Amino acid sequence: MKLENYIQQILPMPTSKAVAIAEKYCLQEFSNGDITLKEGKVSVGSYFLESGYLRSCVIDTEGIEVTTRIYGAPAFFNDYLSYFKKEPARESYEALTDCRIWSISFEDMNFLFHNMPEFREFGRMMLTMNYVEVHSRMLSMIQETAEQRYIHLLKGRPDIFQHVPLKIIASYLGVTDSSLSRIRREVARKN
Repeated sequence: MKLENYIQQILPMPTSKAVAIAEKYCLQEFSNGDITLKEGKVSVGSYFLESGYLRSCVIDTEGIEVTTRIYGAPAFFNDYLSYFKKEPARESYEALTDCRIWSISFEDMNFLFHNMPEFREFGRMMLTMNYVEVHSRMLSMIQETAEQRYIHLLKGRPDIFQHVPLKIIASYLGVTDSSLSRIRREVARKN
């Protein structure tokens, strides 16, 4: 999906405004396995995933890689603290497929915030949507069983199961590979 169309889907605005916003973004292409932002580096862009899948991940206290989020196009993504506060990122972002990603610099984003009311509203909506998603995930990790999390992901994002390796999905769900296999068998048996 084109960036300007996605912007208008999030916040209806005149096409000319959406195009003016999209023109501030630059295209980058990544291959499966490429790191788009490495933990410890400062994020220099805010991103729109036009095509493909990627994830954010961290290394936990036991040295195990944990997937914190899975993104499928179309989607905006960013390490907001790193981008806005110019601090080292605490997560890495990895392409899980070949990806087309549009990025906007901090300077261009600030220009749009200061000069285009539609972009300010769009940015507010994006931050709100991101907060809701992160908060919902936090609550699901506390209040739901692994099987419930699996079922919600399967129903809400079935595309992920076609494009993302199961070991990454298991990590995202907070279970081991073998536990995910057991959960999948149990859910299939019930259905």
